[in-house]
Amino acid sequence: MLIRFEVENWMSFRAPVTLSMIASRERQHPARVPRVEKYKFGILPIAAVYGGNASGKSNLFKALGFARRLVVNGTEPDSPIAVSTFCLDDQSSKMPTRFLFEMLIGETVYAFNFAVTQESVIEERLVRVSCSSEKVLYDRQHTKEIQFDESLPQGERLKFAFEGTRNNQLFLTNSVSQNIETFKPVYDWFKKSLILIGPVSRYTSFYRFVDKGQALYSAVNDVLPRLDTGISHLDGEEIPLDNLPISESDRARMQEDVKEGVATCIEQFPDNERFVITKHQGTLSVKRLITYHSRPDGKEVKFEMRQESDGSKRLIDILPAFLDISRTVSSKVYVIDELDRSLHTLLTRSLLESYLASCSAKSRSQLLFTTHDLLLMDQELLRRDEMWLTERATNGVTNLLSLSEYKDVRADKDIRKSYLQGRLGGIPRILLASGGLNPCGDKENEGDD
Repeated sequence: MLIRFEVENWMSFRAPVTLSMIASRERQHPARVPRVEKYKFGILPIAAVYGGNASGKSNLFKALGFARRLVVNGTEPDSPIAVSTFCLDDQSSKMPTRFLFEMLIGETVYAFNFAVTQESVIEERLVRVSCSSEKVLYDRQHTKEIQFDESLPQGERLKFAFEGTRNNQLFLTNSVSQNIETFKPVYDWFKKSLILIGPVSRYTSFYRFVDKGQALYSAVNDVLPRLDTGISHLDGEEIPLDNLPISESDRARMQEDVKEGVATCIEQFPDNERFVITKHQGTLSVKRLITYHSRPDGKEVKFEMRQESDGSKRLIDILPAFLDISRTVSSKVYVIDELDRSLHTLLTRSLLESYLASCSAKSRSQLLFTTHDLLLMDQELLRRDEMWLTERATNGVTNLLSLSEYKDVRADKDIRKSYLQGRLGGIPRILLASGGLNPCGDKENEGDD
């Protein structure tokens, strides 16, 4: 679980901003808050981030995505680190960008922070937190200095691994690539537990939709008909390899790259077609993801993905996330940018209510999302410490605040009304001339000059 995320000098975030998932003394919905008895605190299962257009909501999502890619994928030799600093003053571009993660892995808390410029990693630190103390597992300062905790095994091998770490690379990433298991749980949290879904992202493992042996096949096809999309179920339609809309060279490369018995998913834009390629005894087979709709007489009609509405396609993309985090054994952290994109507000709310109903003191999954849907700003649905606002100041700097920080936001208050009236901030400041949107200020019924 994510406990705390802090970012500084990233896009519109100039000063440090913190998203804390530690439960406050809020009294609403206490039963659904996961408890970590070892540390005597609760971690919120959900966080909703509201704000006007260009206020910085998506920049928070991009910060998480950048950090994840840097940890999981690393960098190429001699390549710059693709960091995006605050660019509306002269000083920030010369300063490093900083990230801090506190996360619960198993039942242990870790703190991982790093600072980078385009050229190199300036700082990197990993700490294991116990109930009463902290142990610094390693502390990297600049490019050629690192201190390891003396109790760590394979001390000499750790030093050797660091010597092979490039200036533009995180030691965490390089240590795992050199088969050092000591820090792998932290790396795996970024790779396997932290999952980001953007406004146009696709569910990358949609082969599970077309394989009747996969649990997700049954789960999705059980839920979809109940969400008023008109879709009765998803399935896969086998097509000839020659009908796959790729070049001959790509087809030949696929013959080499696809591994025996391992499904590979590809998409075709702009038609939103999705294909699953598998290899059996050296032969490639292709299935196309399709949907079925029921006719009044009970028969089913096949639809291609390009025939589905944007809302149905968006639902297909995010539904697996909700099914996943609603499982009692799940420990995934899903971050969804523009959750409500193309979805009716009642459908979005229904998905959230279903997930929150599955949460308990023993849960270990989380959902973070950005949204413009004010009907979700409801204290019957979300606690005050689960709702956040991004606000961009006149100098372009984004600030991030929790509604629990506002003293006058009572449990019985209509916060939507206060928000729209601008009392909480985080709304667009629209400045229109007397002529409305007409930049020339032309009046109606006036003739041409």
